[in-house]
Amino acid sequence: MKLASYLLDGVASFGVVDGDAIVDVGADLRQRFGSLKHALGALDEIKTATRRRAATASVNEVALLPPIPDPGRILCVGRNYRADTLRAGFPIPDYPILFSRFPDSQVGHRQPIVRPSVSEQFDWEGELAFVIGKRGRHIAEECALDHVAGYACYNDGSVRDYQRHTSQDLPGKNFWRSGSFGPWLVTADEIADPTALVVTSRVNGTAMQRGHVDDFIFPIPTLIRYLSAMFPLEPGDVIATGTPFGCGITHDPKIWLKPGDIVEVEIAGIGTLVNPVIGEEAV
Repeated sequence: MKLASYLLDGVASFGVVDGDAIVDVGADLRQRFGSLKHALGALDEIKTATRRRAATASVNEVALLPPIPDPGRILCVGRNYRADTLRAGFPIPDYPILFSRFPDSQVGHRQPIVRPSVSEQFDWEGELAFVIGKRGRHIAEECALDHVAGYACYNDGSVRDYQRHTSQDLPGKNFWRSGSFGPWLVTADEIADPTALVVTSRVNGTAMQRGHVDDFIFPIPTLIRYLSAMFPLEPGDVIATGTPFGCGITHDPKIWLKPGDIVEVEIAGIGTLVNPVIGEEAV
């Protein structure tokens, strides 16, 4: 299933995407669950509600939100592609490089991402994200994928000069509406082998990044084991797995996003996350 969160006639809801149509299962379930995050443990109920209801709207008629608009955690991984880390001249890390994002730093599919007024060094980072569907602590790698609800595209939009203000990435990774997440969540049962996925990023139609998930330094089960050693992973937690070589900062001369640009992150089998860029002064 493709699970989406959205605004329909001004009301926040969630549903199942079928082609260009959305079945608004939230009409039946949101009174009990509130949001998709709380319904991740009830996928059978979502399937039943989908069979019971007709398509409610077109994907083009709703304002898509991040698939999980209310995550408890957004955890991001840096330098996770082995060949690209070596190509960029960095050593292979012994442990995952981690930082967090806040929910208001991201938007959904087709929503504008915002270049801040204090910097022109606005960069893209196309990534695979996964969402936790089952709570767990000290999760073993051999059963880690059982805790994944599904997969989505992610753009870890970065403000590079702020990112370099300190040794911590957080300042450059949390500007308001600078990243994006979507267009929907594809449930794990439809992704037989996540290591076969390929992440491609385009800016104004030009391919800038291409990364194979099987080149991860820290595969998804390893990330789940490592993170769950620190705290219980909860349904709705979002983990962005890192970006391949080809961001704007890697070019000579460097390429920064500017108002009017279009950024696309495509993962075959999941979809394409598309966002226009606007300047903060236009908001």
